[in-house]
Amino acid sequence: MRTPALRLGAGLATGIALAAGVLTATPAVAAVGDDDPTVGARVTTGPAAGLAINEVESNADDTDWVELVNTSSATIDLSGWRFLDSDSSHAAYVLPQGSTVAAGGYLVVDQETTTRPGFDFGLGGADAVRLYDTAGALTLRYAWSTHAAVTYGSCPDGSGTLVDTTASTKGKPNDCSSPVRINEVESQDGTPGDWVELTNVGTTTVDLGGYVLRDSEDDHAWTIPAGTTVAPGGFTVLDEARFDFGLGKADAVRLSDPRGVLVDSYSWTAHAATTYGRNPDGTGAFAETAEPTKGAANRFAGSVTAEAWPGGPDETVLDGEDTFTGDLSGLDWAPSATSADGQLWAVQNGDGLLYHLAPDGRGGWAPTNAAGVDLRYADGTGTPDAEGITVTADDPGAVYVSTERDNDVSKVSRPAVLRFATADGSESVLRATDEWNLAEDFPGLGANAGLEGVTWVPDAWLTSHGFVDQHTGAAYAPTAYPGHGEGLFLVGVEGTASVYAYALMDDGAFQRVATIATPFSLVAEVQFDPTLDALWVVCDEACSGRTALFDVQDGAFTLATLYEAPANADRGLANEGFAISGRCVDHARATFYADDNDTDGFSLRTGTYPCDASTEPGDGGTPAPGDGGTPAPGDGGTPAPGDGGTPSPGAGGGTPTPTPTAPGPTTPTTPTAPVAPDASSLTEGNRGSVSAPSVVRAGSSVTISVGAQYAGERVAVWLFSEPRLLGTPVVAADGTVTVVVPADAPAGQHRIVVTASDGTVLGWTAVTIDPATGALAFTGAELGGGIAAALLLLAAGTGVLVARRRRRPAVAQA
Repeated sequence: MRTPALRLGAGLATGIALAAGVLTATPAVAAVGDDDPTVGARVTTGPAAGLAINEVESNADDTDWVELVNTSSATIDLSGWRFLDSDSSHAAYVLPQGSTVAAGGYLVVDQETTTRPGFDFGLGGADAVRLYDTAGALTLRYAWSTHAAVTYGSCPDGSGTLVDTTASTKGKPNDCSSPVRINEVESQDGTPGDWVELTNVGTTTVDLGGYVLRDSEDDHAWTIPAGTTVAPGGFTVLDEARFDFGLGKADAVRLSDPRGVLVDSYSWTAHAATTYGRNPDGTGAFAETAEPTKGAANRFAGSVTAEAWPGGPDETVLDGEDTFTGDLSGLDWAPSATSADGQLWAVQNGDGLLYHLAPDGRGGWAPTNAAGVDLRYADGTGTPDAEGITVTADDPGAVYVSTERDNDVSKVSRPAVLRFATADGSESVLRATDEWNLAEDFPGLGANAGLEGVTWVPDAWLTSHGFVDQHTGAAYAPTAYPGHGEGLFLVGVEGTASVYAYALMDDGAFQRVATIATPFSLVAEVQFDPTLDALWVVCDEACSGRTALFDVQDGAFTLATLYEAPANADRGLANEGFAISGRCVDHARATFYADDNDTDGFSLRTGTYPCDASTEPGDGGTPAPGDGGTPAPGDGGTPAPGDGGTPSPGAGGGTPTPTPTAPGPTTPTTPTAPVAPDASSLTEGNRGSVSAPSVVRAGSSVTISVGAQYAGERVAVWLFSEPRLLGTPVVAADGTVTVVVPADAPAGQHRIVVTASDGTVLGWTAVTIDPATGALAFTGAELGGGIAAALLLLAAGTGVLVARRRRRPAVAQA
């Protein structure tokens, strides 16, 4: 993950701005920078007259980006212009040929992704964006001292002050409206009568006093009394008994703010059998719900709705102030021989440090190795961008770390799993004993878009739960992968927003066994939880702190539950690390969060998740390390073939480890693998019944429209020419499924085919897989052209030299 540029507090940054003679009106309004006080956010003269920085996304989205707007009456050509943040040590991004902004139009300068080139640095909490013309003259500059809660946007477009917007509107007019939305409507047989539910898509509580509710008739109007509020992401219900008019069979609901400006409206021509509600809440289109959910999140047939976090409402600080320096990322919990509360392993990505933490006896946690362990590659060089960490039951005395790149060579992708031999993190420096570099499985993956999280799942658990090997299309057979140890490693990849299961062999080879699509824009962490028989998949502030639980259904890890962040948690925390204790105390298990931003000087927080106190996973003698505290059968004592040199997964270290009593194995079930359709069944008659983007990229996710009539049904998705199963997802309420195109899929013409559970072809469509080294055609106003950018920089012979500001080097970004 990227780390915020300029690790300066908001107060310090504001002080610098004040010293330069610039006054920030409110914390939500960003200040013009100190080094170029005469340059604002827009150009008013010259060939780019009318060009303005219109919106800036530096936080809480899939990528960082800057939107430009042209308020003039003529097209503006920005080909060859250079884009930079506040750090002059970064290589400027050169806008490719054809980068034009039409009169009244928008152009987005975007960060690189797996499927699209772009600028390769992140925008931080205290940062700036600068645009230079082809002569190297600074023409646009915009600076801010803290992340916007949503985005910074000009209101009105191109001419107003940039303020925190209500909604992100990439490539579109800015949204500076009221964040209040009509979310659900009951017009018949409600309890106790008709009602209207409002929600708040903004970031601060809104006082609804003075807002006016109307139905389709203007004289049916009710002014909401002062003191009626709606919290961010919350729900406020207005009952018929209060507004004193009913809602009819063919009617409408309209909401105006105190100025008389229409905020939101919805109309219908017939009563809903249940209610009408937005999907998703606050932002989606209205549809008939599965059931009334008055004052709560809407539910729809065939889709998983985010539920309230079932544990405690808070995330409480655990570490002392400034214990960590920022960039704390991956976490893993394991039992401990010295503490009933267990132990934590953690990694820090920017400087590649490993920490071992224990309870401090005062309600907090602290590293047992205060300076951290300096991680290195096997040859003793490099700084692994350590993002995730896990320990395994079949290899005591070792930790496994997932990385995106070598921070000493920060522009090169190196998505790898590294093994380090340590029992307690007491070493000052550790070299990796093994490396599994997965780069060939992810061609084109951005250097800062690789492996965010890693976890380990025992083979015994996978086989007992009927897990299907997508590589073979049959029930998972551990013997098919000799030398891989006694389990699979699951890695979360930021750039593809998916999770992948791998067998890692002791000779450095690997085999992808499964691909798991997620509902998130990125994956920040993965954790296997044997207590729940489930896999946690975690998103950070890009998804407002949501987490998801996956269990094995029909042989595949499938989304079962989606959770909101705890009620009182700060949804803007960059919680890239997540772990959960295997010990149940007072009906709760501890959850742990690592904040990569080190907000307010703290990086480690805790919460709770409910559990059955009749069982205490992790209790007992000296359990072996393992995710969630439930070691797998066969733990310890049995060296793997090839022992004696460099330990490998399954090696066991040669030291017997007491094996806790585990529940007896369940009878394995052999799932029915989907049967690939014959090519002859793909006819012109069923072509086009499903749709997908015409051009896709190997290794990236793709959303396919199957049809709302199949909502809630499980389908199989295939890639032809040779039939290759991409997944067996459940069709969402909007009729779509999402799968990942294999990273090794050859470039060229293919067909995506969707079949029902009985093998019937539901439809197919033609797609083109772009070469991994090529760039997708530009779409909308978004910019690509990273390769072109590099060529243009070489042609220019030099970058832009401007005054350098204090900022963490690029290698510290993750």
